[in-house]
Amino acid sequence: MDLQPHLLIVDDDERIRGLLQKFLIRSGFLVSAARDAAHARRILAGLDFDMIVLDVMMPGEDGIALTRSIRETSSTPIMLLTAKGETEDRIVGLEAGADDYLAKPFEPKELLLRINAILRRVPESDAANAAPKMLKLGPIRYDIERGEMWQGDDLVRLTATESQLMKIFSATPAEPISRSKLVEELGRDRGQAQERAVDVQITRLRRKIESDPKQPRYLQTVRGAGYMLAPD
Repeated sequence: MDLQPHLLIVDDDERIRGLLQKFLIRSGFLVSAARDAAHARRILAGLDFDMIVLDVMMPGEDGIALTRSIRETSSTPIMLLTAKGETEDRIVGLEAGADDYLAKPFEPKELLLRINAILRRVPESDAANAAPKMLKLGPIRYDIERGEMWQGDDLVRLTATESQLMKIFSATPAEPISRSKLVEELGRDRGQAQERAVDVQITRLRRKIESDPKQPRYLQTVRGAGYMLAPD
């Protein structure tokens, strides 16, 4: 059985696309490449990927718009490559549903570290058939063993980062976890920008859990202490 993760690189710069493809193949991945969003859509229509590495600045449909579109039907991890170092641009990317971002120019080794960190967060689908441990969050059920969230008979799609956040919170329910601790657990660099990024991910997660995300009942903000999962 082939266990090599399959990555899709989407970048309109042929040179960068080629270099990344070669580097990542040497690093043990299967790699497909697309030259723009339309090309990526054609590839995605026929293949499943473990992760998508996506340039933000592309002619035609940009990376942010493509991320939003992919998120409507898929929770495949997405890493954005952005030439803009501005925090706001990164926040927009995370709000669109990306799991992480990397500003150009970057060291290929840094990209590799980030890719591996994200792939480690994806829950194993063939979790042990142990007695399921469920957390109840109103109409939502969260299966701790499988890392799955359900609403009735419907599986709630979680991104890799949202899955990891649920895993972190469900390990210590009813205990607040600081933003800096969450940044650390997610394998991110420390810093205010990353703490803001965590806030964005929490906001996205609340939309999936809470009936009123602005007045959260289950994923609470604890003033001065961070965030806390408070199951029924």
